[in-house]
Amino acid sequence: MYSSNNYSELLPEVLELSKLCVENNVIEPTLYSKYDVKRGLRDINGKGVLTGLTEISEVCSYETINGESVPCDGKLFYRGYDVETLVDGFIKDNRLGFEETTYLLLFGELPKDDELKNFGKLLSYYRNLPNSFVRDIIMKAPSRDMMNAVARSVLTLYSYDALAEDTSIPNVLRQCLQLIAIFPVLCVYGYQAYNYYHDNRSLIIHTPKLELSTAENILYMLRPDSKFSPMEAKLLDMSLVLHAEHGGGNNSTFTTHVVTSSGTDTYSAIAAALGSLKGPKHGGANIKVVQMFENIKQNVKDYSDEAEVEEYVKKILHKEAFDKTGLVYGMGHAIYSLSDPRARVFKGFVESLSKEKGREEEFLLYSMVERVAARLIAQERKIYKGVSANVDFYSGFVYSMLDLPKELFTPLFAIARIAGWSAHRIEELVNPSKIIRPAYMNVQDRRPYVAMDER
Repeated sequence: MYSSNNYSELLPEVLELSKLCVENNVIEPTLYSKYDVKRGLRDINGKGVLTGLTEISEVCSYETINGESVPCDGKLFYRGYDVETLVDGFIKDNRLGFEETTYLLLFGELPKDDELKNFGKLLSYYRNLPNSFVRDIIMKAPSRDMMNAVARSVLTLYSYDALAEDTSIPNVLRQCLQLIAIFPVLCVYGYQAYNYYHDNRSLIIHTPKLELSTAENILYMLRPDSKFSPMEAKLLDMSLVLHAEHGGGNNSTFTTHVVTSSGTDTYSAIAAALGSLKGPKHGGANIKVVQMFENIKQNVKDYSDEAEVEEYVKKILHKEAFDKTGLVYGMGHAIYSLSDPRARVFKGFVESLSKEKGREEEFLLYSMVERVAARLIAQERKIYKGVSANVDFYSGFVYSMLDLPKELFTPLFAIARIAGWSAHRIEELVNPSKIIRPAYMNVQDRRPYVAMDER
């Protein structure tokens, strides 16, 4: 019923009233099928309810063969381009790709060389916080959760913008470019403030370098010596590219559409998206994967013994181990069935980095759990599509090999996804609709009022 058992700071009256909350909010499960309610805006087969149109990205998990939908290896397209070919393109040319990907998502076309250079300069120009913002906002009352810290900073930036309420496309684009540029700064500085105030560590604030990319600046600002290898920057950049966008129906992007449709300002819309992404069912999943593997390593003696690994994964699945939710984190996806293309791209590079970092044995454990969990879930759970590793399964491992703190795992997702959110906010403004308002059916019986002395 609760996510934690530590209620020492709650009044007994609140605990008692909370029981009433649960008792009077339970809806009979059979009513959902009776009224054909698409819970989570998805049908029983996991297919999303069509609520809008977009040209920004496409997520594919089925192909049509002889008029029938057949599961296939997952595909992700940015503005019609296969994300795997985009990654191959900039890796082949030995360049970083996040800025190029952001340009594509925002403007609908791949940039030419001079356009990409000018775009990079534009982001560098905007990669500055207002005067005294670090001292007055980030350093005061730093949050223990970086996502809340970033959301607070985003909402506060409204006060520094003379055109905060202007929803014209030129102004919204300017706001989005500024947010894309400064998200890495907000995240890293928020973490440094947390480190200083809550963990009593040295306060280190590095000003971002104009000539560095987004991925390079993250590593430059985060590390005390500001040093990083080309391979580290390349893998972090690839992670940003793979997390930059994922169709209009994912929770945080749909939130962006919903909030934008109300006519509100950019800062409010992005803060709402951050609130969505923070959730462990969305952006916070990679942290749970890392925590799960730490638990597995503590309880499995021989990583190479598949039978022992399988037995422990089965305990996790049966709610007997780890957090006892029955979830094998990083396995399964709302849309993908046979495979997640982002996980496929990641996996090859993750293996290379694990060898470079001396963590090849740990990579083999990840691969084994991926294989074992897919088999066990398929055997024991009533599912309507295949189960495979999603991008979160490997991204947390990548971040740990890059020595990135867990507190920044979800904010790194936000640093990437702000590109997609911005594109979708602009698309919603260019194609305005009525305010988005789905229907909920009331199933509470109507009752006559009861006077106080008769209750």
